[in-house]
Amino acid sequence: MAWPRLLILLLGLAIILGLMLWLISSLQWLYAQVALTSPFLANLLVFCLIALMAVLIGVFIYYGWQFRGRKKPRQRPPQVPTDKVDAAASNLRAVRRQIQQIQDEVTRQALLKETRQMAKTFTRRELKIVVFGTGSAGKTSLVNGILGQMVGEVGATIGTTAVGQTFRCQLRSVDQALLVTDTPGLSEPGVAGTEREQAARKLATEADLLLFVVDGDLTQSEYQPLRALGRMGKRSLLVFNKTDCYTQTDQDLIQQRLHERVQNWIQPEDVVAIAARPQPVRLASGEILEPEPDLKALLQRISRILRQEGEDLFADNILLQSQRLGAEARQQIDQERRQQADQIVDRFQWIGAGVIWVTPVPVIDLLATAAVNTQMVIEIAKIYGCDLTLDRAKDLALSLAKTMVSLGIVKGAIEVFARALQFSVVGFVVGKTIQSVGAAYLTRIAGKSFIEYFRNDQEWGDGGMTEVVQRQFQLHRRDRFVKAFIQEAITKLPAEFGRRVQEQLSPIRSEPTDHP
Repeated sequence: MAWPRLLILLLGLAIILGLMLWLISSLQWLYAQVALTSPFLANLLVFCLIALMAVLIGVFIYYGWQFRGRKKPRQRPPQVPTDKVDAAASNLRAVRRQIQQIQDEVTRQALLKETRQMAKTFTRRELKIVVFGTGSAGKTSLVNGILGQMVGEVGATIGTTAVGQTFRCQLRSVDQALLVTDTPGLSEPGVAGTEREQAARKLATEADLLLFVVDGDLTQSEYQPLRALGRMGKRSLLVFNKTDCYTQTDQDLIQQRLHERVQNWIQPEDVVAIAARPQPVRLASGEILEPEPDLKALLQRISRILRQEGEDLFADNILLQSQRLGAEARQQIDQERRQQADQIVDRFQWIGAGVIWVTPVPVIDLLATAAVNTQMVIEIAKIYGCDLTLDRAKDLALSLAKTMVSLGIVKGAIEVFARALQFSVVGFVVGKTIQSVGAAYLTRIAGKSFIEYFRNDQEWGDGGMTEVVQRQFQLHRRDRFVKAFIQEAITKLPAEFGRRVQEQLSPIRSEPTDHP
């Protein structure tokens, strides 16, 4: 309890104690006087006074308790999703808010459409099994075998396109409804084959459970997409099909090699051998026997995974898909911001050049255009959602200017443009020409450096401001860029600038060439 409150409480208790002593003394005197005439009345008066005193004490204690130090209300901890499904739903909502920031209408609506399709899966709760692999591995035979042996009922085909076929079905041993998709094969020839393969890869990334079908040891064209899907966390089964075409020894050897190749991301029990469509057998009587598909090991493994991991598979896939959409949204937002920031840099670089052109300064000095660079920093910051104060913007502009001077970039800019223009730095106008172009050039390097700074959440990175500025200088000193920059300067700066440049360049262009 605070000292002032404690003192007030002690003072109150002292007053009450004094009053009690006075009342007791007065009560004794009053009781003695009244008791002489009426003992009953005297006792009743004493009782009433005692009751009044008790009420006063109770009121004091009550209000003293009310004025005690109030405890701050407990802040509820942020609500954390209790399971993966809640986390997936929360992440999807965050991605939708991020997508809303995209300015390009077509891209924004396309990404929002994907989020709506993903949201529908929360209500249907259908697990997607995608069969993926080369065209000769027997994917379609496997799908037919699954539909024929494993399901209680099969719905109509809900997608029949160049991409593949998708069936809705219900397994006998699993509660969730399933969507089983057969995809086009990998490595198909021609442009159409390439497009179909890309569509198949996209379907594979959207699967809750992937069945990657091979008919032998993994080839390079099979290993790369399987490894890529494993890196992104896709739950996969590696299905070794057509085992009836191998001897038991060869079959064991291939399975061992498959285990070794995928041991870092696929468990041994998830490498399953099957014969989706065994070869016909000719009997001694000449009759052809069609053996039943051997899918028992695969069906058992799928059923076990769906029973034990069904909810997790569903949630993990939603998280993966929302992360992918989030990455696409961030990339689009970053691209739009860079375009806007580049436009700001383009505008301010010529403003800075104009300041130098009309200001009689003997050398290029970034401090002369500090106000221009400060305003450029503020506008770039707004593009990236940062509200900089004027003082902070000045500090950034001056710090970068000093860094450029210390690195020799200012001197390097003069040399670059003097060499490019083939000028001798003599005369006021020619000197101003190089100064103006150089100022625009340095403002551009500064602006590009600030874009990298804000893109990285106002961080210069491990190498600091020096590394960022040096990298931008190296990117912008190439001959092709310098020549294009000078041509643009001719159109952007005052007419006198363009005329002077042309006058300086014309003698060089008209020099006769000696022929042998």
